[in-house]
Amino acid sequence: MTARVIFHIDVNSAFLSWTAVKFVQEGKQDLRLVPAVVSGDPNDRRSIVTAASIPAKKRGIKVATPVSMALRACPDLVIVRGDWEWYKRCSEAFISICRSYSPVLQQFSIDECFIDMSLRCGKRDPVEIATRLKDEIKSRLGFTVNVGVGPNKLLAKMASDFEKPDKVHTLWESEIREKMWPLGVRDLLWVGKRTEERLIAYGIHTIGDLACLGIGRLTRIVGQKFAMQLHENANGRDDSPVETEVQEAKSYSAERTFPKDLSDPKDIDRALFNVACIVAHRIRRHGFRASTVSMFIKYKDFSVAQKQCQTGQPTDITAVILNEARRMLAEVWDGVTPLRQVGLGVSRLTRETVEQMSLFEDPKMEYYREWDRQYDAARAQSEDARLLAYERKSTPEAPADAPSPSADTGPLIFRYPDGEKALAAVKRAVRRDPSLRFHRVTLPDGTDCFDLLRDGRLLERHMGTR
Repeated sequence: MTARVIFHIDVNSAFLSWTAVKFVQEGKQDLRLVPAVVSGDPNDRRSIVTAASIPAKKRGIKVATPVSMALRACPDLVIVRGDWEWYKRCSEAFISICRSYSPVLQQFSIDECFIDMSLRCGKRDPVEIATRLKDEIKSRLGFTVNVGVGPNKLLAKMASDFEKPDKVHTLWESEIREKMWPLGVRDLLWVGKRTEERLIAYGIHTIGDLACLGIGRLTRIVGQKFAMQLHENANGRDDSPVETEVQEAKSYSAERTFPKDLSDPKDIDRALFNVACIVAHRIRRHGFRASTVSMFIKYKDFSVAQKQCQTGQPTDITAVILNEARRMLAEVWDGVTPLRQVGLGVSRLTRETVEQMSLFEDPKMEYYREWDRQYDAARAQSEDARLLAYERKSTPEAPADAPSPSADTGPLIFRYPDGEKALAAVKRAVRRDPSLRFHRVTLPDGTDCFDLLRDGRLLERHMGTR
């Protein structure tokens, strides 16, 4: 049987590196050599840092640091706006080179992927191949990556997080005790701050401590199912495959046909709002963002007027999609001619996320996002099976210390057919917003719950209802 060889390739400080490459091509200074950061709007001090150069990091500037704070730490800081279209081109070029080494590729985010090299390495040294891959990306594209090499996805990803930048690291089963066990428990994949605090309170400080802990004791600390996962991961065991990409939906749309022709702008706007909510909910449910918004209107004689536009960045926010549609409606409708139907669609879909780049450009964005979360939760509990986001089952008894839901502060509850789908949902949320953390709890009836938190405050509970 062929031994598994998995590579995890991770771009070093992706947004900063990609911006620096563009600057160099334009004859400007290399941002990687000076204190520099990428943010949403360089002129808005409410923006946050989405990427930082090594010199900036040495000044104490980290990802998610407010720009105003970063400037206090480093007055000569160079701040540049992110460029989504350029990042997408860099990402596609990076993925293309990785795919040339193995077609069995799983893109984990815009700047990292796994490739299964089990059948490609043969008798050749995996480190030699990984080094060639790393150097090819650097010479052809102008930015650096780290490559982690291991017998499974977990160990390959752990290896790629070792010393940076521009490095190749291995983490074979024989190296776990030396390279992985001395690391702090927080360095183990999927261990969040709350779990770290709980483990440390019980004297478990390193991954090695966790690996050697009995399942029974670990179960009493974190629950049975999470205990099994932590124990397996701490011992370097992971049998998940590198999942190659499947054919995705190319567009989503919805339309509203009126019982009688309408000409009141308020009625038309209300209909456009309704279809925008439906379309945005569908793409969020399937983990997409869209770069193109289109809309059409149909008159009583069945003639059609339509228009489409490109958004500044891929989005899944209802308000952004709706506002684009409203602007186009004003261009194609005179505001008085009766309409029979109105429709809206989105296309150019992607699962890649750089949400931080736009989140702080408009102070209302967080409000819009929270509105969408509540809308999605209401949809999940609706009786319309065709639009039901998740299976609706009776709510298990919550643990005694769980916050009580309320209209103002209670968490949003999402229910799924099983724990794996719940876990996948919170992982997507954390990838979209690095300020979020999640931890796992198991209810008395065995239900898996994944709590999504920001700054210790419970925002959402994702439940794998049985």
